[in-house]
Amino acid sequence: MKRKFIGLAAVLAMSLGGCEQIAPSVGAQEFRDRPPEDEIVYFVLPDRFANGDTGNDLGGLPEDRLVSGYDPTHKGFYHGGDLAGLTSKLDYLEEMGITAIWFAPIFKNKPVQGPAGGESSGYHGYWVTDFTSIDPHFGTNEEFKAFVDAAHGRGMKVYMDIITNHTADVIRYAEGDETGYAYRSLADYPYSRMLGPEGAVINEGFLGDEVQTAENFAKLTQPGYAYTPIVPEAETDVKVPAWLNDPKFYHNRGDTTFSGESSRYGDFVGLDDLFTAHPRVLSGMTEIYGNWIRDFGIDGFRIDTARHVNPEFWQSFVPEMLAIAKSEGIPNFHIFGEVYKDSADNGYIAQYTRRDGFPAVLDFAFQYAVTQAVSGEQSPEVLTQMFDGDVLYEGGEEAARTMPTFLGNHDMGRFSTLLKNKLPGISQDELLARVKLGHAMLMTLRGSPVIYYGDEQGFVGDGNDQAAREDMFASLTDSYNDNALIGTDATTATDNFDTTHPLYSLIKELAALRKAHPAIARGKQIVRSYDLEPGLFAVSRIDEETGAEYLFAFNTSPSSISVRSRLGYDAKSLETLAGGCPATIEAPGSVPLDLPAFGWAICRVSETAE
Repeated sequence: MKRKFIGLAAVLAMSLGGCEQIAPSVGAQEFRDRPPEDEIVYFVLPDRFANGDTGNDLGGLPEDRLVSGYDPTHKGFYHGGDLAGLTSKLDYLEEMGITAIWFAPIFKNKPVQGPAGGESSGYHGYWVTDFTSIDPHFGTNEEFKAFVDAAHGRGMKVYMDIITNHTADVIRYAEGDETGYAYRSLADYPYSRMLGPEGAVINEGFLGDEVQTAENFAKLTQPGYAYTPIVPEAETDVKVPAWLNDPKFYHNRGDTTFSGESSRYGDFVGLDDLFTAHPRVLSGMTEIYGNWIRDFGIDGFRIDTARHVNPEFWQSFVPEMLAIAKSEGIPNFHIFGEVYKDSADNGYIAQYTRRDGFPAVLDFAFQYAVTQAVSGEQSPEVLTQMFDGDVLYEGGEEAARTMPTFLGNHDMGRFSTLLKNKLPGISQDELLARVKLGHAMLMTLRGSPVIYYGDEQGFVGDGNDQAAREDMFASLTDSYNDNALIGTDATTATDNFDTTHPLYSLIKELAALRKAHPAIARGKQIVRSYDLEPGLFAVSRIDEETGAEYLFAFNTSPSSISVRSRLGYDAKSLETLAGGCPATIEAPGSVPLDLPAFGWAICRVSETAE
């Protein structure tokens, strides 16, 4: 029988293994001082992780699935996971070596939206109506504070997933219908114009959204310049804070095409697109998220849909968040933006660190390059070319070490699924071997590694989006339960928190190495050798304090290889940390390596020439 949630003290006691003493085991500031590159991040959708309190499954709403949004048999509805469940599994995460938890948005969402017959729920957290409260399906603000405190007590940071680009889909338009609204451009529908041949001029004197002053925007009083916004009577006050209910704070230009002008001005899949150039929106969002830092002491933000917001917003918002965090004693508050790009060209995502001012961005270039190399679709050269682009980030290669790296996620799908789609007919054993190789790269190459929940249990989804968001607790969703997982005989029909799973064990092993050898997280990275077909990829990481060199060699080939890699010329002998490394160096600057199919070696230079 599932335990009912019994309050804040219970969450803290539960999170600390039932011990009576709930004092933090880590110094109040010690974990705060870790730089972002030291973190091993676990990204989780709370609804799909663990159900610690069945009493909040309906979110306090009637049982009707189209009202409460709760239907654990449907992949697009709430399944019951919550903060109490997440807190109860901190032992599981800590043992794996996780040092920071990033979770999908947990603000109060519109429970259900979508056209008749195509409804789904806000279980994922991206349809926010109340930016100041935890969604009741997940718990309360008090429970969230208990979770943060419990994580901090273990030296684990907490990253919130936040949204400034849009809210839930509330606004309708008088023109058209709910099947969609074609985007209406600034050129065809300017803010200030005459409505009709004999109509009045609206928003007269407004100088456009490039003049981002309160005086200019005071002249933008009528939001119907493109479409005429209508708010259903039942939802006129549904958004919190109250200013969010005013249509003039939204673009109201119809659906984005995800390209050109519409990328920043259009509604993201019908969601109400905030007018982020408006000074009131900027000040309002700054206040909202500043309060989450002040009141809960969180350690970072992942910012959703960052490329769909105007740069001026970030140029103000990001420094303000960092300043607030610093004033609260959080010197390494980590902010990273989501800038999607299906390419190994990190120049595209790097522009958001230079122009917009993001300290870091999710490393989609890394994800693409590793997937291409591990699948064998491209040679390891793709990795070299991607790392060569690290100089493009603001702050260069040093800043690149703080980029959150990942293999798959809740939008694009799981790494295992991406590989399986590229390699039709691949065996389960080979798929596991390639997935392990990907995780070895993730945990040792430059960047702050992000583990997508369930990957450590061998989850293999059917695709992206809803198909990649399986339950860690016993699932009732047929389309999840018929998946063949890797590294285990289990299915998602049972709990999957196996601390002996080969992927969990691998991540735990490599996390321990990162902790024992700071150069793996912080060291300067040098590409040493790579093949022009599937095979060797080798890099060194240099401890910038001691000068110690570590060599990481990977084989992306389905066959074993005997090769030589470059190495620092002063290296004389090697210590094996993983895989197989030769004990001595026969020729300066060159090391022989024997790597099994999809294997790797981690070597530390243990003796150097004087």
